[in-house]
Amino acid sequence: MKKLIETLKNIWKIEDLRQRILITMLFVAIYRFGSFVVLPGINPEMLDKLQSQTAGGLMSLLDMFSGGAFSNASIFALGIMPYISASIVMQLLAVAVPYFQKMQREGESGRKKIMTYTRYLTVFILLFQAPSYLVNLKMQAGAALASGISWGVFVFPATIILAAGSMFILWLGERITDKGIGNGVSLIIMIGIIARLPQAFIQEVTSRFTAITGGGLVMFLVEIIILYAVVCAAIVLVQGVRKVPVQYAKRMVGNQQVGGARQYIPLKLFAANVMPIIFAQALMFIPLAFVQYASPENASWFVRSMLDHHSWMYNIVFAFLIIAFTYFYTAITLNPTQMAEDMKRNNGFIPGIKPGKPTADFIDEVMSRITLPGSLFIAFIAIMPALAGLLNVQDAFSQFFGGTSLLILVGVVLDTLQQIESHLLMRHYDGLLNSGRIHGRGGVSAY
Repeated sequence: MKKLIETLKNIWKIEDLRQRILITMLFVAIYRFGSFVVLPGINPEMLDKLQSQTAGGLMSLLDMFSGGAFSNASIFALGIMPYISASIVMQLLAVAVPYFQKMQREGESGRKKIMTYTRYLTVFILLFQAPSYLVNLKMQAGAALASGISWGVFVFPATIILAAGSMFILWLGERITDKGIGNGVSLIIMIGIIARLPQAFIQEVTSRFTAITGGGLVMFLVEIIILYAVVCAAIVLVQGVRKVPVQYAKRMVGNQQVGGARQYIPLKLFAANVMPIIFAQALMFIPLAFVQYASPENASWFVRSMLDHHSWMYNIVFAFLIIAFTYFYTAITLNPTQMAEDMKRNNGFIPGIKPGKPTADFIDEVMSRITLPGSLFIAFIAIMPALAGLLNVQDAFSQFFGGTSLLILVGVVLDTLQQIESHLLMRHYDGLLNSGRIHGRGGVSAY
């Protein structure tokens, strides 16, 4: 406790870090406040049916990612997921379309162009998704619209408000990244998830101690132990690094011999971080846009299974997408050929491996070997909520036993702590841990 208090004092002493944390807290507070601002013309007291719809199933996940704004018919109801969907499309285009491939190789200017296209695509998605949300709102809470306002008149301004709300969330995320601490978009997703944790925890405790078959204190302690084990596994997964030794050749400068030191390429067990599971989850939301807003009772067995995140069919497809996206994202973020060329240019080589193509093949082989177990492990953690449901864990609380929720929480927290740690160490203060070292998702220690 003394160490923690001293660290907090050191954080407060650093003006730049203090301002960044305060700015982040301000923007997060604005986001949470907006989650409770209901669309104009909607009576929030008559949204019980909408909130019941989002209490379980895939809709509960969608509501969780929006921080409860979806069930509140808030101006932020669509959340940040349209931007995530647009990012997925742009990532795919950057691999498949030569024009975007060239743009990606242009460095910072290319990145800005891709971000601009991503924003345009986000608006395009929002202009389709907002009316779909309003159709569902009419079906579930049509009586909530104030008297004297017709749905035909209400839809157009509500669509503009919902689209503007999501773009404002994106703006908040970018401002957090630039002026605050941590990755803004990831922090916003994390805050939305954490916002559901207290209520879910209370519901789980109540169910265990009141229900006849709840299991009481023993089952609740078993849940906590399992949850702790899964969190530890997620931390190991996010931090896991495999180091490939690289020997730098000795060279002569005048009469002095320099170089020759052995260094390492840090290759992570799960180099793609949490992006594959976010991408896969975004794709799993697609059936909602076509079925849930219509009549899911009349849909086929397969479609109904895809709307139930506890069904075995849903989890098989979800796990397959995670594994596929893991390989895809690892391939576009780590280029073995480029790494081999950079090493050769700097007179570096892997002991026992010839420079050039053999080095690229070796790095690719290592990445393939460590990506497979990493992807399988992450897929297992992703379907843990369905396994927790077999233990009669409440649906809301089971989401924290794994899946997208847990991995995002662990990854974002470690990333944010790593940035804070870097600020402290640059100014010669002790880090957040006794070792003074936190490994973030980048796989490299803070110093």
